[in-house]
Amino acid sequence: MALVNEKGPSLAQRVNRRLRYYSPTIAVALGVIILWEVIVLLFNIQQFLLPKPSAIFSEFMLQVNLWLRPGESSILFEAAGATFWEAFGGFVIGCGSGVLMALITSRWTIISEATMPFAIAANSVPIIAFAPIMNNWFGITNPASKMAIVAIIVFFPTMINTVRGLTLVDAGQLELMHSYAAKPARIMFSLRIPNALPFIFSALRVASALSLIGAVVAEFFGGPRATLGVYITQEAGAFDFAKAWTAILMASLIGIGFYLAVLVLERRLMPWHASFREVG
Repeated sequence: MALVNEKGPSLAQRVNRRLRYYSPTIAVALGVIILWEVIVLLFNIQQFLLPKPSAIFSEFMLQVNLWLRPGESSILFEAAGATFWEAFGGFVIGCGSGVLMALITSRWTIISEATMPFAIAANSVPIIAFAPIMNNWFGITNPASKMAIVAIIVFFPTMINTVRGLTLVDAGQLELMHSYAAKPARIMFSLRIPNALPFIFSALRVASALSLIGAVVAEFFGGPRATLGVYITQEAGAFDFAKAWTAILMASLIGIGFYLAVLVLERRLMPWHASFREVG
């Protein structure tokens, strides 16, 4: 009788499968960059209007060299670090509060139904309405003002998604738990929270991008020089758009890294989810 090889795919097979999966995204990104470069050259677009990707990349590498050189400092990387911590602090505060509030409101249906319209209404308020208020409360140069704005932005999507995951439980599973006389705490930790994890991480992935956007936009209303929003504003005002676009590139890289970190955490906590079995 032939033995069945129960080993999983090899490393080379997994890498090849990943490359095939992400190759369309990589191809589109490279195509956009090449097209951008060609359009700027063909139409002779001035650098103060739209710099070439090659000029942006050169400025970025210059900042990298300054950052790596002993005794030197790069204001771009200092600004990136400050903005990242504002986004990360607001992300932790806002998402943590959103999950906690969802756990409280989902326990009592009346509270959930009463607070949900207010949550949806507050979520529709644009960020520019909060920035001047928070700057006045905490101080325009205080990172707490930006963290508060980020927390407000990510709180409501996290709360709404978590409430949905906690309440949209299969009726048969819930009835089975009640038939065993399971206590509410047991039902919460054994049924509702596992059911809500996909909803929570869906919200966290969105919040990871929103947090960086919120921090940068909040900085447009004022802040220390060493933040990405202020850096972009000042360099654009000086018509040095290569540096401004370099800061935008840095913000994009931070956002992608933030998103990937949430995705890795999701894989660690939810390896059983169908989406990972299909891709992995």
